[in-house]
Formats: sequence, C-alpha cells, structure tokens
Amino acid sequence: MGEHIGFIGLGRMGARMGVRLLDAGHTLAVFNVSDAAAAQLIARGAKRAGSPAEVADAAELVLASLPSPAIVQDTAIGASGVILGTAIKTFVDLSTTGPRVAQIVADALAEKNIAALDAPVSGGITGAEKGTLTVMVSGPHAAYDAAEPILKAFGKLFFMGDKPGLGQTMKLVNNLFAAATMAITSEGVAMGLKAGLDPKAMMDVLNVSSGRSSATLEKWPRAVLPRTFDVGFATALSFKDVRLCLDEAEAMGVPMKVGNVVREMLTATIDRYGPDSDVSDTARLLELWAGLDLPNNSNRK
Repeated sequence: MGEHIGFIGLGRMGARMGVRLLDAGHTLAVFNVSDAAAAQLIARGAKRAGSPAEVADAAELVLASLPSPAIVQDTAIGASGVILGTAIKTFVDLSTTGPRVAQIVADALAEKNIAALDAPVSGGITGAEKGTLTVMVSGPHAAYDAAEPILKAFGKLFFMGDKPGLGQTMKLVNNLFAAATMAITSEGVAMGLKAGLDPKAMMDVLNVSSGRSSATLEKWPRAVLPRTFDVGFATALSFKDVRLCLDEAEAMGVPMKVGNVVREMLTATIDRYGPDSDVSDTARLLELWAGLDLPNNSNRK
C-alpha cells in the first residue's frame, strides 16, 4: 500500500519524479504555478492543491522540485509556505539551492517541529524518467530513514550527513565538475579536430586514458559526435548552478579560479546560442572560435 505524498513543482524534472511516485503506488497532492504542467498527474488521480500550505495540509511528507533558491525558500517558509501546513512532518527539497538556503529553511521549519532534508538530484530528465537519479541527502537521520523507501523511487541515495546543506554542497561540486569537463573537453577536442584527428578516435583513446570524464564518456558520444547537441540540460541552468557554487565558495573563503573561467565559458555560450541552448553547445562554440566548418555549427545561432 502506497503513501499519500505532497509534491510541489512539476517542471521537467518534477513531473517525471511525480510519475515515478504514482507508478510506485503512492497517491499525490500536488501544487504547481502552472495548471497545465500538473495536468498529466491530475489525469492519473493526483489531487490539485491551491498553495504549498494546502499541500502540507494534505500530506506528512512533502517534496519540492523548484527552479531557484528564492522560490524554494518562499515555498518552504513564505506567506503561503509549507511551514503553515497542519499535516506535514518532513519537507524534502530536491532542488539545487545551495547550503545557505538549506540551513535557513531547516532552522525555520525546525521551530515548527518539521524536519527538513535537502536532497538535490543529478542525472537529468532521462534519470528522472527512468528512476536512475543520484540523490544526495542531508538532514536528520531519523527523517532520512523514514523517507528513504519513497526516495528510492528516484534512483540511488547517498546520505551525506546530519548537517543541513551538505547534500547541496555535494550537488554544487558535482555540477561544477560537470561544467568544467564540458569546457575543457570542448577546447581539447577543437584542437584535435583542427590538427586533423578523428573525433571518435579521440573519444576511444580518452575513455581508456586519464583524460576521461562524463563529457568524453557520455556527452560527446551522445550529443556532439552525432551533431545533435541535445544532452538535455540548458546552458542557463548550468550557469545558475556554477554561479551558485562560486557564491557559496566565496562565502566559505574557498578560491575558485578555474570555476570562474568555467562560468565565463557558460556566459559566452549563452551569449552566442541563448539561455535555452544545450550545455553541449559549448563544444559548438569552441569549434566556431577555432574556425572549424562542421555540420550544425556555423549555420546556427
């Protein structure tokens, strides 16, 4: 028998995670600013709520997948936030908010005896759909133990510690690494192409050598070599995560010299291809800068 769960935020990730919960036999109370985004789940029996507070009136466990730290904070502890709910016992933030917002939310909810777990995810839309996400969780261990069977519907769980925000810090480090490998691989491959190397042969060598990364193992074979440039993660979202990582690092007193250059590369990609471009368009940008005339390259802006 499934549980009744609250879910707030039914965007590209949230809607797919909501479907995973329904497929696992749970029932849902949902809220989303756009009714259209909730339609698929409503059609499958989810109950629409009028606010985050109403979701928290309907369920003891409330999950959220939202686009920015400010929206998460308002959803959790704002004027119509889950903090006002009468049923909620645990709030799980699946978004990428950074550790400072996670701590603010956890402290405020604790005053109402509501446990907070920050549980950002990695794996993109495909991972959300297939249930193969990496879920990085931190917060009270008892709350984690209670939520673990439900969160397993999303993928593989990693408990990062009791301190609020540790999951968020882990996610920011991961996303910085992902953006950095995309940028440096774009530069190296452009150099190889200009010298006359075959790009597939380059991937074959790199993927059994010390230069391999998520970019060479996944992004190039899937999106750059076939010239589709469709990894499925918007450049603006990658920029947001890297900027948040750098802001948090600065607050901690950790220098991020390479990270700042990665941010500049994402800015340049957005300037050329727009915020809705794919992160793999960084490779396209380097090809242009290198003067390479390749398919789906110079003819797209």
